[in-house]
Amino acid sequence: LNCNVSSSQRGYDVSADSSAEFPDRTSMMEVRLQAQEDEITLLKSSLADALRRIRLHDQLLPLLKQQLVAVNPAAARVLNQVCCSDSCTGARKLSSSSASDGIRHPATRYWTYTPRASKDRRGDKGPAMLCFTGCIAILLKPECSYDSIKMFIRGRPITMYIPSNIQNYEDLKMEPPSERLELDWVYGYRGRDCRANLYFLPTGEAVYFIACVVVLYHINKRTQRHYRKHTDCVRCLTLHPDKVRVASGQTAGVDKDGKPLQPCVHIWDSTTLVTLQQIGLGTFQRGVGSVAFSFADSGAFLCVIDDSNEHMLSVWDCNKGTKYAEVKSTNEAVFTVEFNPSDSTNIITCGKSHVYFWTLSTGQFTKKQGIFGKYKKPKFIQCFVFSLTGDVLTGDSEGNILTWGKSAADVKTLGKGAKETFQIMRQTRAHEGSVFTLCTLQGGALLSGGGKDRKIIRWSADLAPERECEIPEKYGAVRTIADVDGEELLVGTTRNAILRGTFSDGFVAIVQGHVDEMWGLATHPSQNIFLTCGHDRQVCLWNTEEHKLDWCITLEEYGLCAGFCPNGSVVSVGLSTGRWLVLDLLTREVVSESTDGNEQLSVMRYSPDGSFLAVGSHDNFIYIYNVTESGRRYTRFGKCNGHSSFITHLDWSKDGKYIMSNSGDYEILYWDIAAGCKLLRNRFESKDREWASYTCVLGFHVMGVWLEGSDGTDINALCRSHSERMVAVADDFCKVHLFQYPCPKPKAPSHRYEGHGSHVTNVCFTHSDSHLLSMGGKDTCILQWKVVGGGVGDSRERLASASSTSTSSPEPATS
Repeated sequence: LNCNVSSSQRGYDVSADSSAEFPDRTSMMEVRLQAQEDEITLLKSSLADALRRIRLHDQLLPLLKQQLVAVNPAAARVLNQVCCSDSCTGARKLSSSSASDGIRHPATRYWTYTPRASKDRRGDKGPAMLCFTGCIAILLKPECSYDSIKMFIRGRPITMYIPSNIQNYEDLKMEPPSERLELDWVYGYRGRDCRANLYFLPTGEAVYFIACVVVLYHINKRTQRHYRKHTDCVRCLTLHPDKVRVASGQTAGVDKDGKPLQPCVHIWDSTTLVTLQQIGLGTFQRGVGSVAFSFADSGAFLCVIDDSNEHMLSVWDCNKGTKYAEVKSTNEAVFTVEFNPSDSTNIITCGKSHVYFWTLSTGQFTKKQGIFGKYKKPKFIQCFVFSLTGDVLTGDSEGNILTWGKSAADVKTLGKGAKETFQIMRQTRAHEGSVFTLCTLQGGALLSGGGKDRKIIRWSADLAPERECEIPEKYGAVRTIADVDGEELLVGTTRNAILRGTFSDGFVAIVQGHVDEMWGLATHPSQNIFLTCGHDRQVCLWNTEEHKLDWCITLEEYGLCAGFCPNGSVVSVGLSTGRWLVLDLLTREVVSESTDGNEQLSVMRYSPDGSFLAVGSHDNFIYIYNVTESGRRYTRFGKCNGHSSFITHLDWSKDGKYIMSNSGDYEILYWDIAAGCKLLRNRFESKDREWASYTCVLGFHVMGVWLEGSDGTDINALCRSHSERMVAVADDFCKVHLFQYPCPKPKAPSHRYEGHGSHVTNVCFTHSDSHLLSMGGKDTCILQWKVVGGGVGDSRERLASASSTSTSSPEPATS
């Protein structure tokens, strides 16, 4: 699915070095280009579908005419009049003009309801009625059960048939589910493109962020708390001198219509998680890049740099929440800002090719630029700290630590009135590649973290190297360091991991996550584990009880989908090249490997008994395999050929004989696998079929999850609970929804949950329905939700009883 339009505007840059360098116009043009490409893809798919239907119409027309002549000569004359046109448009027009009196066409609705035809008052059958499905004419008797709902997405009609157990569709009552979701755990950390975003609290908790959530993780008890008041991705974080208050800034983001949302800074209590102040709502542009509390006055002020072109530098009164001063900083990228710990009127910023020394007096800023003089000017000044002597130490992209100090005015060279300058007093070679972070310890010692060499070096107060260690390559470079007790350290890395350890004992990961966009998600059929895969080529197995990564392997191509075999011993993973693998969960070895086509795979789904595997591809085919030897041997059984666009979702029937599938052009098709992967032409016959899973986003039982005016790519994934009582939905606007199942009416109410900062790509219930897992795309975040509440009762019983009730549907509810 092409669902990246909304997420592409959410502040996920390739690196922090290049953030905020691109103007708004370029971003808007990229969004418009992506939308046009999506529209072209849809038009191509629609054209292919129309041509396929025309061919089918031409094949069936002689047979239909013969049947009509045998049954009703008068109806045959009508058919000849309709089919004299070379195109199928005439058939479509006749279909709409000859509709029965029960059809309603609301002006602003996306739904059309066709009720059952009934006998007349005398009990006679009456004349035959001619109906049209697409371009195919079908002769029906009035007493036939032919209820249907027509739903339109981007102008395309999608017909769905009402199950026989629903007597009165109009009187169906839709309610929000009695179950609700509570955020239980957050997997991941945002280290790849953010700085100074890891701190250690006196409570024993590490505080960091990913997506829209600030996580407080107790490193000994292994518990999490979550601050969730941000409405879009958190980009920066700082700790108050009292070690209790925290300030976190977010990006602007966009709403579902593409309009920018207002960024702000939240000041909140880390003990109670209560928001104390909301700073700068409506003031900052694009987002908040850096924040810092003052120290000399016990944190009375907060300094903020936004992500506008001028990188506005502003100082705010923390107690009042009012702006004290503001100035344009620079058009270059700014990475960090800090108050001088001994003087709150002095502020320092650094970034691309600069370090600025600011003085604040009576609400006005004056700026002095650091002079590099005889030293090579680095491309980036990545970080800085204050030494105990008051000097400023910066780390740059050349691998050097530069010591800055005030220099008296050079009157001879610059003349009378020359002012003092800030110049480099000393250059210390520290790392190969960039110095990403500097951290001061009690007593004046210094820690530096390297990029290319992945080293952590401890320096004495006079910058003599004392100790060093190197973190494992799989975790990436050192992004930031937090001191725990002078010996133990927390290290955030560029590959989204948080490590814990010491120089003598080494470091182990306590937080891990993906580092690129994720799409593949599957839960184990009987254990509390789940598997993820994404564009970073990693396949990860997670434990929902222990909240940890069990294992991770790296593939040659990136994975897009996955599915567990019902016996739980193996899992299949679909890749971007048409290749798919079967992995043994215990040994992690590849036990089988196949290739279907040369386009990316989108679905891997086993039949309920595990005897078949269905592989959905972007080449428009569904490949069916026989599965033997407990999921370790696969032989091609057949291929489902009939979709006119790429496969997006599919489900097996409970008896394992049929498949329901969706495609990129919003088509619903049904297949008889047992009969040789045969396409079922009459979709009406599948209306009462029961499905082992329900992940298809289009279908009668889930019509209500679509909002009016939806674009068709607004819903990325859907999953029905094993109890068949609720259905979770992942949308393109960072939300997770929980609906009642079945959900067959428009404007169905739901519970809505926030936390992701990007399009939500997938959702899946655990085997016992105790938890729901949701996965973000670009935010690389996995959220584990606990399912709470809920009652008893089968979904079919609830639907049958609801159809006999005449209560109107309530408006959607949010929580």
